[in-house]
Amino acid sequence: MPINRTNKCAPDLPLSLPRSLATEVDEVRAHRSASPFAAKNSMAIRREARDAGTYERPAYVRDAEKIIHMPAYNRLAGKTQVFSFHANDDISRRGLHVQLVSRVARDIGQSLGLNLDLIEAMALGHDIGHTPFGHAGERFLNDCYHERTGRYFMHNVQSVRVLDVLYGRNLCMQTLDGVICHNGEFEQQRFETSGLDNFADFDAMVQSCWEQGPAAGKHLRPATMEGCVVRISDIIAYVGKDRQDAIIAHIADEDTFKDGLGSAYNTWALSAFITDVVANSFGKSQICMSEEAFAELSRAKRENYDKIYLSSEVNGEFSDTTSKLFHDLYEHELATLEAGNEDSAIFRHHIRPVSRQLANYGRTYDWQRDLDLTVVDYISSMTDQYFMDTCARLFPEAAKVFPYHGYFDGLGA
Repeated sequence: MPINRTNKCAPDLPLSLPRSLATEVDEVRAHRSASPFAAKNSMAIRREARDAGTYERPAYVRDAEKIIHMPAYNRLAGKTQVFSFHANDDISRRGLHVQLVSRVARDIGQSLGLNLDLIEAMALGHDIGHTPFGHAGERFLNDCYHERTGRYFMHNVQSVRVLDVLYGRNLCMQTLDGVICHNGEFEQQRFETSGLDNFADFDAMVQSCWEQGPAAGKHLRPATMEGCVVRISDIIAYVGKDRQDAIIAHIADEDTFKDGLGSAYNTWALSAFITDVVANSFGKSQICMSEEAFAELSRAKRENYDKIYLSSEVNGEFSDTTSKLFHDLYEHELATLEAGNEDSAIFRHHIRPVSRQLANYGRTYDWQRDLDLTVVDYISSMTDQYFMDTCARLFPEAAKVFPYHGYFDGLGA
């Protein structure tokens, strides 16, 4: 029986470009023509003069390579995208998600003649500061941090801190800007560039996010067209893929969603939304969607919240207990730092390794200046399993909190 490819909620959205535009896009892709709105390698801005680009390794290629060689990038493979506690290797982790965003953004960027190396660097780095347990973990850690300091934790801001401060890799401002502005929780129909072009203004923007949280975050605008592409690609990459994962995790089934596509929504979404963004952005200085496509993207995302995200384990029945563990762990690690216990895990697994990494670049980890921020650095760096093992080690009752769906659950002998 053939797979249904018709979206009941958006039956008229085209899945391919009109012939006249397809010919122009084919020319751009075939000849790798650069858009006049593309970020130029020669305009890349770094904090330090080192790491100049070369012909074989231009500026943003070096950024992408710096990112994937960080220990923090490795850990994305052990962090929840949406579903925790499932022993199923087919369910997406955050390490796959950043690659999917890169793939979607490169598809769009190549058709528009944008800088694919910059797109890749932004996409691969955009979630590198994310917490364990996805957005639920982000919310729990923010509650702890805000309660103590009045400041806010947001994963996109922490991603910049990881790339720019904790690992000191001297990334380009344009890459860091794309990371902080990716902000896939705030969809928009049209993205215009901010024109930001210096580290002084960039640093002020980062500081405002720490101090104002979502009030500042929702106004972020990427400085480059490439950043605009990555931002819309984040949503395109997860809106359908999360549905496939929900069906695998038995949170939903093929008939759960109003569009009638079930797990095939991902295939439909990639074709329809990428086509729409290219069709409405080609030759323009902004990244746009049609009203019809934007309405469908927003509808699908809302439906995901109603039927998937708010019912996943950490957001659902285990929310209160997991939140309490975040608070207990936060207080424990803060007390450990205040006591100066250098045999503890936060010293041995976090402060010393980060300090060694920074020493390679003549920099130091100023962890004593702000102990709350050091605790945030540590907890946000954890994989799901590390967090669970840490809690089980420190709090005996925690071993009973986390559910586990094994590989062979539901199978007979």
